[in-house]
Amino acid sequence: MLQDTAARLGEYYAKAIHETYGDDFDVLFGPAYKGIPISVVTAVAYAKLYGKEVRYCSDRKEEKDHGADKGGFLGSKLKDGDRVIMIEDVTTSGKSMEETVPKVRGAADVTIVGLMVSLNRMEVGLGGKVSALEEIKERYGFPTSAIVSMADVVEHLYNKECEGKVVIDDALKAAIDKYYAEYGVKNA
Repeated sequence: MLQDTAARLGEYYAKAIHETYGDDFDVLFGPAYKGIPISVVTAVAYAKLYGKEVRYCSDRKEEKDHGADKGGFLGSKLKDGDRVIMIEDVTTSGKSMEETVPKVRGAADVTIVGLMVSLNRMEVGLGGKVSALEEIKERYGFPTSAIVSMADVVEHLYNKECEGKVVIDDALKAAIDKYYAEYGVKNA
């Protein structure tokens, strides 16, 4: 079951990346920790779906100083000229990109093609005006995209049954609407 779920998640990412950014990239970079398995399952799915072998790479929170894979990264090493797609689960504030983008750009002369996240939470970023995804785009100069937005999730689950139970009923929908009136962005 877990294996099927992980494979399916990789396929969702692979399809979204293919549709959004095409095939002109070499490496999928998933920031530690959650990005590590996402980059692996997405690389496998990309090869399966599109016949293109892509490398995966992730950073380590703590540098490893021994063994064959010592250093600050795991997976494939970044090389000059690589075209990289960053992948994450969600981007709430964009804080993880503040740490990750300089690491990736400092490791080699790479081009970051874009960022793909599973869920755009549609919340105002650290600057308080636009979404975190928009802030990342503005700050680092590469496109950002999400497989789904929080609005998509709410629309899909509102007053709909899942396993015999309504997931988002009127009371929860009202709470979500109130939250987004305060913390959300209109066109994320």
